[in-house]
Amino acid sequence: MTTGSELLELSPVLPVVVLDDAEHAVPVARALHAGGIGVVELTLRTPAALESIRRVAAEVPEVVVGAGTVTRPEHARQAAGAGARFLVTPGVTDAVLDAAFDTGLPFLPGAATVSEAMRLAERGLDALKFFPAEASGGAAALRAIAGPLPGLRFCPTGGITPASAPEYLRLANVGCVGGSWLTPKDALAARDFGRVETLAKEAAALER
Repeated sequence: MTTGSELLELSPVLPVVVLDDAEHAVPVARALHAGGIGVVELTLRTPAALESIRRVAAEVPEVVVGAGTVTRPEHARQAAGAGARFLVTPGVTDAVLDAAFDTGLPFLPGAATVSEAMRLAERGLDALKFFPAEASGGAAALRAIAGPLPGLRFCPTGGITPASAPEYLRLANVGCVGGSWLTPKDALAARDFGRVETLAKEAAALER
């Protein structure tokens, strides 16, 4: 995988995972893989995030592990050093964008408006994260964006559920959706990784 566009093709759902305990990282990655999903975005929202990325990269190489919530330039460098194979940002600044490019990793930069999407397209990017999806107009907004910006494809994330995911996946400019529902907090707390595998199987079966 060398581009953001290829990242969009890995799975109909890109699991967006927040881990408070790095001990959960490998079991979660293995459960997702067993359910048919070979990619995971581990968000940099907790102190356990970078260690979680290191463990998945080292112990579950069959899963493409990436870093989400990249909001500062050092996040991009730290994630790359931990073994992340892609980056995801909720939005962009010039400094974050430059740092992401400097890593050489594929990345999905966040955009919520047409102007933001156009600016990223000017930098040569054609695969973006649409965030926060539901709060920014949802599938209807992406359907409208497709007209003036036909060269862009998106991974909408934020507020998407198993019920709403199919509407997004039917859109020509959507490659996958980001979903946090695959790793419920109560399942992780109980170490119920079988439930994660079941949710992954359901997500992997979604049509696009």
